[in-house]
Amino acid sequence: MSHASAAPFTRAGILRGIRLSLPLWPSIAVFGAAFGAAAAQRGVSLAEAAGASALVYAGSAQMVTLEVWGQPWTVSALLAAMTVTGLINARMILMGATIQPWMRGAPLWRTAMTLFVLVDASWLIGVRHRSEGGRDLGVLFGAGIGLWPLWVASTVAGHLAGALVTQPRVYALDMILPVFFAAMLAPLWRGVRPALPWLASGLVALLVQRLVPGYAFIAAGAVAGLVTGLLVDDGAPR
Repeated sequence: MSHASAAPFTRAGILRGIRLSLPLWPSIAVFGAAFGAAAAQRGVSLAEAAGASALVYAGSAQMVTLEVWGQPWTVSALLAAMTVTGLINARMILMGATIQPWMRGAPLWRTAMTLFVLVDASWLIGVRHRSEGGRDLGVLFGAGIGLWPLWVASTVAGHLAGALVTQPRVYALDMILPVFFAAMLAPLWRGVRPALPWLASGLVALLVQRLVPGYAFIAAGAVAGLVTGLLVDDGAPR
């Protein structure tokens, strides 16, 4: 198969992607430390926490999986972990679809390597680069690989610190994740109408969480947000 028409993948692009990811490092470090500390409180070993961050590399999914973490593992707990992980990471299907035309023609090994380190932040950096006329896939890869070692290192640091704190709520460590998400969501505010799917998703998730045991609230919130988004978009002026 010829790769003559494939988008370029250069060292300069990789370095640019890493550089563009630098402003996100403080937030990623805090999030990684929060996961490491939470893992320590759940009895997850340092090797298990670091391995999850290195191989899974999906902060939200890792956090939620801690809620169903069990020792020893049971089939039901394993299925629950797989289900919530799949639900949370389902957005990757749409993210992957948006960059597929950009990655068309690239060697399989390069595509696999780039998608392995694809996260929300690197996707945003890459999509913006392409929307501005850029074609270098190294930017997409660089943004993801630039955050990966920081994510693993901060997980280790958080685990070591968390293992020393027997009551994390005393130090408000349990508030790190909500504060992080609030800080990430604030810049996305574009008025009431675009926020309606977020509002519907949150309200439905809270309601289902109170009425139905387990993790059905995640799927319910996602579906509510999707349906509301379709309705809002359908009613938008063309």
